[in-house]
Amino acid sequence: MAMLSAYRRITVKIGSALLVDRKTGLKRGWLAALVADIARLKAGGADVVVVSSGAIALGRTILGLGRRQLKLEESQAAAAAGQIALAQAWSEELARHAITAGQVLVTLGDTEERRRYLNARATIGTLLKLGAVPVVNENDTVATTEIRYGDNDRLAARVATMMSSDLLILLSDIDGLYTAPPALDPAARHIPLVARITPEIEAMAGAAASELSRGGMRTKLDAGKIATTAGTAMIIASGEVNHPLGAIEGGARFTRFEPAGNPVSGYKSWIAGQLEPAGRLLIDDGALKALHEGRSLLAAGVRAVTGNFARGDTVAVLTADGTEVARGLIAYDAADAMRIAGRKSAEIEQVLGYQARSAMIHRDDLVVTAPVP
Repeated sequence: MAMLSAYRRITVKIGSALLVDRKTGLKRGWLAALVADIARLKAGGADVVVVSSGAIALGRTILGLGRRQLKLEESQAAAAAGQIALAQAWSEELARHAITAGQVLVTLGDTEERRRYLNARATIGTLLKLGAVPVVNENDTVATTEIRYGDNDRLAARVATMMSSDLLILLSDIDGLYTAPPALDPAARHIPLVARITPEIEAMAGAAASELSRGGMRTKLDAGKIATTAGTAMIIASGEVNHPLGAIEGGARFTRFEPAGNPVSGYKSWIAGQLEPAGRLLIDDGALKALHEGRSLLAAGVRAVTGNFARGDTVAVLTADGTEVARGLIAYDAADAMRIAGRKSAEIEQVLGYQARSAMIHRDDLVVTAPVP
């Protein structure tokens, strides 16, 4: 595995449809082949983090819930039954190669709240130092529809950037990005390399193609934006073969997403990777120019404020046409931000009645996510 072993740390995400057959349950032979690939990567000196879907899908078969749409409590019950079986399978297969598995179940708040994010990073980092393979999944037994990732593509990207992985591999039921969904358009062309995720690239994404998977190409591109902004390369490849990582090395088709030329890191990658901003700021051209020059976002350049956020929450910064260009931690509550939007710095104290910061978002708390036009 010459190419993959060149990476110091790799995060591998496995989709539900790859691991679980809706009739027979866990695809044990496929899992064994994948684990053999992981063992070879580790023997070559790479750290490997696994983000494994499949708990709910496996729990369906264990509990006999069939293919019907599940109620929330049924999904959580399926996750409870499936997760223990899934963790056991990972542990047994890795143990065949004298590798210890460490189960890490996370919720959305574990990566969105800074303190919990750091705790999760420390736990996974310690497992890696001890030679184990962390197997991460969303904690579907407690996550609700309103407070969840809902797909493991974006979770994998958050884990990859949290752990400073050099490469994120999304193993799925498709071998990369196409100019259009290939199931719908026979003329769709495969794209082997994406230098940057542009609006044109995003327009190529279709909906989820698998009934067992909650993610589709759109969530994979969302994952790509999170990963590449932080300097992590990403590969979308088919996992529908035995030894899928070996297949990548052997010349199988995939799409590679190049990491950003000037990646953010650490604290700012956490900001950039926030999934759902608490609010949005619409800015003018002058403010956009200032952001690209590395300056703070001042109230004078903000044209509109939406959302119900508190000071310190993550907000998205958009241009007049609705394009997101930055994310940052807001220095004001929503009500005050609305009052001072468009005001010069010298006017803020008079408007609010107290001495306040001149920056709506300070440059130290700001990540520009769109390149200079």
